[in-house]
Amino acid sequence: MNPLVSVICISYNHAPYISEALKSVFRQIYTEIEIIILDDGSSDTSVGEIEKMIQGKPEVVFIPNTQNEGYTRTFNKGLALAKGKYIVDFALDDVMRPDFLSKSVERLEALAEEYGVCFSNADYINSKSETIGNHNDTLRAKKLISEIPQGDIFEMVLKRYFICTPTMVIRKSVFDRMGGYDENLAYEDFDFWVRSSRYYKYTFLDEILMQKRKLTSSMSALRYKHQHNDQLQSVFTVCRKAFNLCKGKSELDSLYLRLSYEHRQCIRYQAYSLANQYTILVKKIGRNTFKLQLIGFLIRLGFNRNRF
Repeated sequence: MNPLVSVICISYNHAPYISEALKSVFRQIYTEIEIIILDDGSSDTSVGEIEKMIQGKPEVVFIPNTQNEGYTRTFNKGLALAKGKYIVDFALDDVMRPDFLSKSVERLEALAEEYGVCFSNADYINSKSETIGNHNDTLRAKKLISEIPQGDIFEMVLKRYFICTPTMVIRKSVFDRMGGYDENLAYEDFDFWVRSSRYYKYTFLDEILMQKRKLTSSMSALRYKHQHNDQLQSVFTVCRKAFNLCKGKSELDSLYLRLSYEHRQCIRYQAYSLANQYTILVKKIGRNTFKLQLIGFLIRLGFNRNRF
């Protein structure tokens, strides 16, 4: 018998996209699915849209938060109810391809328990569900990566972004070990990658199995918008965790690249206090901070940060 997959669907002001997103879950080729839906205190008509979509589906669990509790806390409420061997974190503005679950589960079932996560490629879509790009093609065009890493990816996760978050299918045992998402953080993916990849391997399916919606109002789009942004602080918190997880010089070298990048973002968005915390962390890993401080000074003077 196929293992149960728990799809935890999260909505926050996703009303225009909920029908398309939930239909893509209902139309999966894979049938051993447990669906848990949570709305995080939306101020639009998301709750009504969800209720319409699940009429006649008493097996679907729906929990509407009375107020906004944040993504990590809301997801953990769903995780506490999940009974599946595998977990999917699915935002209700994205769209699954019909074979997303079947192919991802098949890959994980063929691998040892040390492989905790399967991820794949995704097309980008806009608010009208029109394809506007592709995740891996974008990474390659920007020369961020030439080949998608898999296996032990801890060091690469420290260096740069390459995993398309909604494409992940995760063994529940990974979440059990980690205790779910860290509810003190404003967002989840970077922290999850760092903590899970320290102990588990990742496997990559080179197929387009998801459509990720790109919106100017999304959490990721707002990550570096102003100096008091909770996401900026969350990034630093994860970097500090990563420092405690690093085992050798090569990993610390990779972390230094991440710290340098995030320090530049803080300077750019005038989060100077947080930039100083990055400087202190760089000192802790035994790296010279002169270059870091010089680049920060030049950015303040108006030099293009992309030159560094």
